[in-house]
Amino acid sequence: MTPGTIVRRFTIALTAVALAITLTACGALDTIPTLEERARSAWGELQNHYQRRADLIPNLVETVKGYAAQEREVLNQVSEARARVAQVRVNAATVTDPQTFKAYQEMQNQLSSALSRLLLTIERYPDLKTSAGFLALRSQLEATENRIAVARRDYGEAATAYNNAIGTVPGRWIASIFYPEANPMESFTAPVGLQRPSSPKS
Repeated sequence: MTPGTIVRRFTIALTAVALAITLTACGALDTIPTLEERARSAWGELQNHYQRRADLIPNLVETVKGYAAQEREVLNQVSEARARVAQVRVNAATVTDPQTFKAYQEMQNQLSSALSRLLLTIERYPDLKTSAGFLALRSQLEATENRIAVARRDYGEAATAYNNAIGTVPGRWIASIFYPEANPMESFTAPVGLQRPSSPKS
């Protein structure tokens, strides 16, 4: 094998390696913003479901009050928990702000807990449990809670994928050069959901 052939083969091999590295880097360059957008979209979807729940609560409280006004303490707990959630200012930046995210999560969990207590209290009021208005509201609320659980899971998965992309090699190197503003996204640490009241006994 002539020296010229060796040099030519070495040059081809070196070019192939350089091309592979370039293609990998270009793929990673696209991956980080794609995963970020996916996570932020999942966060937005979760906010829509949380807002839907918040919108249902005043009607639920008024309906229960019509049948069980004496349950003032539980009704107040739900209303106050909803008001605290509304006070936490949430936007796209919340997912990278640990303090605000934690406060928001705690407020949402408190609201879920208050709603669970309210629905369990209703077991003592047969007329309310069979009210068409209440049954419709409870059905909507439980469906919304299910959507919240799914949306939280989807956001968590998307945030984890994004965090892995910017926290491992080569994504960490690429993020430090091309996306220096990229910060890890927060994830929920506890499940959410209403406790379904037991079925009425016949």
